[in-house]
Amino acid sequence: MKIIILLFIYVFSFAIEVQKPKTYKGDENISTWVMSEKLDGIRAVWTGKELVSKKGNKIYAPKWFTVNFPNFKLDGELWTKRDDFENIQNIVMDKKPSIKWNKITYNIFEVPNSKGDFFKRLEKAKIYFKKNDTRYVKIIDQIKIKDKNHLDNFLENIVLKKGEGVIIKDPFKSYHTGRSPHILKVKKVYDMEGSVIAINISKKTNKLKSLTLKLKNGVVFNLGGGFSKKQRDKSFKKGDIVTFKYYGFTKYGKPKFASFLRLRKEFKKE
Repeated sequence: MKIIILLFIYVFSFAIEVQKPKTYKGDENISTWVMSEKLDGIRAVWTGKELVSKKGNKIYAPKWFTVNFPNFKLDGELWTKRDDFENIQNIVMDKKPSIKWNKITYNIFEVPNSKGDFFKRLEKAKIYFKKNDTRYVKIIDQIKIKDKNHLDNFLENIVLKKGEGVIIKDPFKSYHTGRSPHILKVKKVYDMEGSVIAINISKKTNKLKSLTLKLKNGVVFNLGGGFSKKQRDKSFKKGDIVTFKYYGFTKYGKPKFASFLRLRKEFKKE
């Protein structure tokens, strides 16, 4: 019994409680909210001592990257530029950090556990980095939303530049964790993850025809679109976690017009 309890503590002690956005529906009252671009990078929490993933696994950033980081918590995105996720993932997940980290910036969107509203929390980080300058840190600009059209235009501009979407937030709430109606993601196209349970090869071409995916809710479907020629030659395996985009659901709960986006890599526990 003691062994089971210890294993339970070991597995779950690594998890980090973070803020998670719900999905914007369009009928919410956002007149006092702020918006910012949703960066498509690797989310990372600065614990005050090191960078870790949202699952609590160590991120092997070079010492020169974090040399001027504070002794308080930060939450943000490790990022280079739009439409560059695979490159970011390869750099950040390497256990032997390379000089390529000099292309990465840590883009802060929250200061966990700090007192005050969202503006005051961000101000804490701004004051710190004015005194401890580093080119590897940026604090994400927050724009006050004028109205729904302002948000729609902002989103459209980001999508045209190959950005992922927008995060909107009620800035007058104190810090909290978990999935919240006070933080929403706004996208034109949504994405989801599924686990590969079968690899379907075309008998005619001997290349990947589709992947059979199982979603968290148990729905199973075949993903056949969005793969490049190189990806159709790629060796996927059962258990891989795949991210795909989609446009709503069928009456059977299967994603409509699903298209492959990327293969997700996982940080490995020590």
